[in-house]
Amino acid sequence: MISMPDRFRIQPSKSAGKEKILGSAVEQAREALAELTRPYNVGEHAGVVVEDDRVLTHCFTCLLPGYSGWFWTVTMARIPRSSKGTIDEMALRPGPDALLAPAWIPWADRLEPGDVQPTDRLPLQLEDPRLEQGFEATGEDADQLEDFELGLGRKRVLNNDGRSAAFERWYAGEHGPKTAGTRAAKAQCSTCGFLMLMAGSARTMFGVCANEWSAYDGQVVSFDHGCGSHSETDVPVQKRMWDPSDPVVNESDLDIVGKQ
Repeated sequence: MISMPDRFRIQPSKSAGKEKILGSAVEQAREALAELTRPYNVGEHAGVVVEDDRVLTHCFTCLLPGYSGWFWTVTMARIPRSSKGTIDEMALRPGPDALLAPAWIPWADRLEPGDVQPTDRLPLQLEDPRLEQGFEATGEDADQLEDFELGLGRKRVLNNDGRSAAFERWYAGEHGPKTAGTRAAKAQCSTCGFLMLMAGSARTMFGVCANEWSAYDGQVVSFDHGCGSHSETDVPVQKRMWDPSDPVVNESDLDIVGKQ
């Protein structure tokens, strides 16, 4: 991960205190910056940062476009009883009011479920909190493995937290009861002949729609979900605007034609 540069607070030049030798080496620090940037990118001397004994950083206003609040910094040091400072480090650093880019978030962490396409490949999560080792699974949702299958099944399966999260997501989404289609439906999926039950604890709340004419064909739906493709419902019978009478034939107007 790329770390963001640390902000720092500049002190007035007089804060150099006893370190007058390094504190007065402003021009030496400015000249050193010529190796890092063009002279016209370096503004006024803004102050110093006392790092340690005989270690001090000079700060100059950065005049680069888009770098408001940033400073060119030159860290200097001197050995004991020396009257000359040496350049240790030069950098461009953000001050207290600098505008910084947001902290970097790895791709795997910022990816949302809706961003994934069928052909995308997700990174492996060895410590996925929703999963547990297959041989640790117990209870109603455990894999039913014979003795000879032990170790040949799935390495990891959903744990209780993973199942609960999935159930809540399905029930609160468009496959649950709170949809316009469910409100308009005449019956719920629990009474539909096209509902295929699921295994484990999911069978108490969900099934899979197997009606090719339904918008939810092949998808998980809750028992109290509903749509217009229920196996036992029908469209309402339209009322007739009037009752048609039997046709009347006026035989007196018929022309009888004999055989030729």
